Order: sequence, then structure tokens, then C-alpha cells
Amino acid sequence: MINVLFLCTGNSARSVLGEALLNHLGKGVFKAYSAGSHPAGSVQPLALKALQNNGIDTRGLHSKSWDIFSDTSAATMQLVLTLCDDAAGRACPVWLGDGIRCHWGLPDPAAVTGDEATRLNAFEQTLGKLSTRISALLQLDETLFIDTQAHLQLLQELQQIHQQALDNE
Repeated sequence: MINVLFLCTGNSARSVLGEALLNHLGKGVFKAYSAGSHPAGSVQPLALKALQNNGIDTRGLHSKSWDIFSDTSAATMQLVLTLCDDAAGRACPVWLGDGIRCHWGLPDPAAVTGDEATRLNAFEQTLGKLSTRISALLQLDETLFIDTQAHLQLLQELQQIHQQALDNE
């Protein structure tokens, strides 16, 4: 099993979307988790609605601190993906634990204002952007995640996935 941790500051939107989507698409090979450096305490209701609208299970999703992954009994992460948007002016969490670290910055859909349909559309768009990236991640050779000699290659592949997605958005 390849463990992946999605990190954001609040763990209420992007990281939760990433966790649910990878668990949905990567069954049997990947196990996704999410956390935040300063968790909001609850998941954005529109994040849950976007997931449900796309047939993705939302059971068990909750906003949590990354501290639970620093415990020695916690699962070891092979990959840690930060999803914070650098343009938002907030510092993205810096993970000091195990795993290859890569940044896939995406705008925060929770920051979008307007009516519910406009805000839900922002969550749907973020889910789509994550789907593009996660689908490409699932095409990578699984040994890249396990073989420590291949970690530089894995990091390059992950950065390329993000850049290609940005170029096509």
C-alpha cells in the first residue's frame, strides 16, 4: 500500500478533496489521508457536496491536525502533497516527516464568494483539477514510490504532472 498525505493549512477543502478522490480512484494500491497545520475543525459543506455529486464516498472525512501523523504508530507516508495556493499570501505547511514532498498549489475554493451555485462550481473545478493530477499520478510506476533510488525521478514526475495540468487549465 502506498500512503499519500494531502496537506493544507485548514484541512477543510482541497486536502479533503484530494484524500477522498485518491481513495476513490486508487483503491487497492493507494491509501490517502489529509491533514492541516491549523485545521479548521470542520470540512466545508460544499466540498462534501462536490464529492457526493461525483459519486465519491464522504464517510469519515473530517478536518484534522497533521500532529496525528507524527505519532510513531501512524502510517508512514511515501508521498506528501501540499495543495496550498502560494498566491494567497499564507504560508504553506512544511512537512518534516517521512515521504517525498511535492507542491501542487491550487486556489482555495472556500475563498470564492457569490451564491451557492458559484461557490459549488469552485469546489467542482478544484475537484476536476485534482482529478487530472491524481489520474496522472495513478499512471506512474508503483516502484517509484517505494524504491528510494527512484525518489528524485518520482519528484520530477510529480512536478511535471502539476506543470502539465497548469498548462492545460
